[in-house]
Amino acid sequence: MATPQQALVKLKHYCAYQERCHREVKKKLSQLGVWGFDAEEIIATLIQEDFLNEEHYAQSFARGKFKMNKWGKNKIRYALKRNQVSPYCIQKAMREIEEEEYILTLRTLAQKKYRTLKKEQYLRRKYKVKDHLIRKGYEPELVKKVLQEITESND
Repeated sequence: MATPQQALVKLKHYCAYQERCHREVKKKLSQLGVWGFDAEEIIATLIQEDFLNEEHYAQSFARGKFKMNKWGKNKIRYALKRNQVSPYCIQKAMREIEEEEYILTLRTLAQKKYRTLKKEQYLRRKYKVKDHLIRKGYEPELVKKVLQEITESND
């Protein structure tokens, strides 16, 4: 069990290491044995001293998951909601993903997956690619459109 002062120091390091959301900080506080008014005071101090910024967290999360993991917007949105990030911050984070780059990434992923399934029957191949991309968080309408482009160019 940490004192509020010890917890504040630990959480400053925790938040300085990488962007954090409020949910992660609250969880860390409870692990350190700090609850109630003390926890709220620490969170307020972290926000005031710019160690904790939900907007920066959401933007960083969206950029990272898209660039590194090639996640689609639906999956990113869902993960941010699960971390209790406000709708405003989620909306702002989605603007971090450039539409051109998004479509290009989707097209590249679709082509790569399509090529790996050469031995599959045409409809099964198409279904597996579509399913894979939707699980990655891409919008079904967009996946359908890109998949149609790919199958027409490979005919």
